[in-house]
Amino acid sequence: MLDDHALVQTQVRNRVGHLTLNRVAAFNAINLDMVRVLQQQLDAWAADENVVAVVLRANGDKAFCAGGDIRELYSNAQQDSSLNEIFFREEYALDQDIHAYPKPFIALMDGLVLGGGMGLAQGASFRIVTEKARLGMPEVSIGFFPDVGGSYFLSRLSCEMGTYMGVTGNPVGPADALQLGLADWFLYREQITEFDRCLDNMQWGHSSPEAVRSLLNTLASKHSSDAQLTAVRGAINTHFAHNSVADIIASLASETDSSIQAWCQETIATLKSRSPLAMATTLEMLRRAENLSLADCFALEFHLGAQWFTKGDFMEGVRALIIDKDKNPQWQPASIAELEQAKIDDLFAGFQAHSA
Repeated sequence: MLDDHALVQTQVRNRVGHLTLNRVAAFNAINLDMVRVLQQQLDAWAADENVVAVVLRANGDKAFCAGGDIRELYSNAQQDSSLNEIFFREEYALDQDIHAYPKPFIALMDGLVLGGGMGLAQGASFRIVTEKARLGMPEVSIGFFPDVGGSYFLSRLSCEMGTYMGVTGNPVGPADALQLGLADWFLYREQITEFDRCLDNMQWGHSSPEAVRSLLNTLASKHSSDAQLTAVRGAINTHFAHNSVADIIASLASETDSSIQAWCQETIATLKSRSPLAMATTLEMLRRAENLSLADCFALEFHLGAQWFTKGDFMEGVRALIIDKDKNPQWQPASIAELEQAKIDDLFAGFQAHSA
């Protein structure tokens, strides 16, 4: 029997390990307890010859995982607790392990997949999205930067799409996620029951990855209709190729194609609502990450995060958007024009990459 109260439900059926995030009221936001359950179970299943594949999903119809538990991080920082450092160290280790998991790892993304949810899903060997999936790294909206491996997977998207997603914080739907390479397969929500039934009755042969791929070839699609970014991909590649947020905004403002000028103005408005420090740090991080290994990307994110609660805008962003809900964050500095490069350089100072 599944434990209705467990933060993560675990079950093995027909040699498949099923992990289900179960904090529905909190949009399945991940905390330290959940990280530890997931890590312990994945380690055990990796060593268990009777488990041939793993599926990660979530309960509820709103979110796969809407990110880390922001309220908990805010509270820990207020109390000057070491728990945030412990959380990030263990969360990043879990996410990195998923990238190298020795058995087929299926991430079934239905609903919101944001921040920490992307960290859990992007390393999966089979990334499935439903029509309700919304994938994104919205950290700049709360004065943070894309972490959980975001520096790695965003910096490797085609052209400047990862820069656009990281610096604006805007999410994408399933069709764009498939086109960008943030998902591999599309499955309608109503097909999940059939997918489970097939897994429950699968005859596992010598190659479990091939068996999973064959099943998905039968049930799922590699494409979904209604990609929203197709019409503006050229503009994104042009405007987000710059190496400063000020230049990106100026480039967007100079757009002469009347069919996308409104989109450019909306994007400028979005950028002006975000934390200048978080956007500039994100841009610098993504440029550096292009040439870093996965391990070094996680190390760079940890290096930045260790300083962020005292030097960054996270506390003010969470206060304004989550705690007090006045939606009027007082970013420091308040505008891109006031941001000094020395403040960015200071955050990256001392970081040493270990491998190319």
